[in-house]
Amino acid sequence: MVQGNDATSDSECVETRFLIVGAGPAGASLACFLTTHGLKGIIISSNPGTADTPRAHLTNQGALECLRDIGLEEEAMRLAHKGECMTNIRWCSSMAGEEYARVYAFGKGPGLKGEYESASPCQHIDLPQTLLEPILIRHATHRGFGIRFHTKLLSFTETGPDGMIVATVLDKLTNREYKIRTKYLFGADGAHSVVAKQLGLPLTVKNAGGSMINVLFKADLSHLMKARQGNLHWVMQPAREDETPDFAVACIMRMIKPWDEWMCVIVPAIGFDPRNHTIAKEQYTARIREFIGDDTPVENVRVDPPWNVNEIYAEQCSKGNVFCLGDAIHRHPPHAGLGSNTCIQDAYNLAWKVAYVEQGLAGPSLLNTYSIERQPVGKGIVTRANDAFRDNGPTFEALGLFPPGNGRKAQEELRSPSAEGKARRLRLRNSLKWHMREFNGLGIELSQRYVSKAVYLGDEERDFELEGLEAADPVLHYQPATYPGRRLPHAWVDSSAPTAPKSTIDLVGHGAFALLTGHGGDAWIEAAEKVGAALGVSINASTIGFGLEWRDVYDTWAENRGVEESGAILVRPDRVVAWRATEVLPANQCMTKLQEVMRSILGIETLNGAYGNAQSV
Repeated sequence: MVQGNDATSDSECVETRFLIVGAGPAGASLACFLTTHGLKGIIISSNPGTADTPRAHLTNQGALECLRDIGLEEEAMRLAHKGECMTNIRWCSSMAGEEYARVYAFGKGPGLKGEYESASPCQHIDLPQTLLEPILIRHATHRGFGIRFHTKLLSFTETGPDGMIVATVLDKLTNREYKIRTKYLFGADGAHSVVAKQLGLPLTVKNAGGSMINVLFKADLSHLMKARQGNLHWVMQPAREDETPDFAVACIMRMIKPWDEWMCVIVPAIGFDPRNHTIAKEQYTARIREFIGDDTPVENVRVDPPWNVNEIYAEQCSKGNVFCLGDAIHRHPPHAGLGSNTCIQDAYNLAWKVAYVEQGLAGPSLLNTYSIERQPVGKGIVTRANDAFRDNGPTFEALGLFPPGNGRKAQEELRSPSAEGKARRLRLRNSLKWHMREFNGLGIELSQRYVSKAVYLGDEERDFELEGLEAADPVLHYQPATYPGRRLPHAWVDSSAPTAPKSTIDLVGHGAFALLTGHGGDAWIEAAEKVGAALGVSINASTIGFGLEWRDVYDTWAENRGVEESGAILVRPDRVVAWRATEVLPANQCMTKLQEVMRSILGIETLNGAYGNAQSV
């Protein structure tokens, strides 16, 4: 056997513990998170390198928090586009022409800005996949993961009682097949996943939209963006009607780099399948010039193959030691910007569980909670993205893009003082409210709640209920909560002698469990130390309160912690609240309760060290 990236002959087999298929945001981030626990393995990708097109680009606060946990937030922020260039989403006749409407986006509006800033220490940024993937690959490879591009997975088999998996792969450069033997196989190989297909994961496939085409180009539009800043611009010309070519009735102009690199996402007419037609690059270039609307030079035009608007999600994400994540298990249009973010969060959920089981700190049942927790999230974001896609219908109708042949009349009505004009303008205004939920979906981004055996609910007095603004609109709003299964709320804390404030989320994570308490909670601190030592698991304990280790800077923690000062909040390595106690118990009971909770979460079924170094305290 040979290890890692050593050369192989036909009779040799590469040996690894962790094989990741796919080097996109899902696979690359999984490798990064596994290295947090000191684990090494191999990534293979059929592509020649990292992404050469900026497909995914929006990185939301939840995903950036995952990168923050492993020290990559600063680099992501350095390369990302943020701030004013993400202020608006616009609808217009051309980039230089009449603007029909605009909405604030990504928390930039005055009504949502404070909600975004109070929800997370991270920002919402525009980081194209061409920039994100190299960050992840570099981090993973510098910490021990090997990477083999030009390598395609052909098939895999489980070899027998030892549970090892043998993957047959093709080196596309030499056209030679060889094998990789691994304990864990991770299918992060995208929408055409070989792993998901061979594993036979049941998929729910719904009727979605048609095909679209991405066209990359360069054009300096800085002169147009001075008063029209935004990274997404819907361009449509309904009044042209018969003059509009079927292969491109509208488009989304998406900023790649302010303000001279762009992607034009072409929207064909209903029923027009670009796969059945030959459209020259010159035709796309000419249409892009019309969408721009002035004489700005258009250069470096690249037309990518058509892509489908999918509505597909897996009913199950894993079998045995084979796990799928990312687009392999949830496929949807880019609307609402949930794609790569969900890929990263899949990986963040999965990595610590694999690490704890592999290191003997948890029972194998912990791995079952990955599918139980992430499948509902995948289903939810597929539904939300497609709902956002469908929400364009009323806007298109109000502006006259659909139904065909109604454009001139609709545009005249929009300008008319008539009752018909008033009604159409009202329909347009009402449709924009739905787009606010697409481009400001703080709730769908941060409000996931896990229900599994990796969350302990035995001490909760009531079932979870949405509260506040989140109850009114769970897509648009996020309400901080420490109910088990929810993401730990963000609050600024500082040492008693002020330095640089930290977030509560910085007190947790980093591959370890954490326990937060306050005045009167000393017994929880002692319990965390002793139970952690008995189980061989790190439980990092912190106190928050006046005169304690950490000061509650704006009293936000006191408002959102959900327990008394002496209570305790146990947080998993993925910053999800695992359990909470309303108040302190007698010292011996604190240790007994915390050990009971930890054993339940980790799937440790006996008191005699059946897994790893677990002991009774």
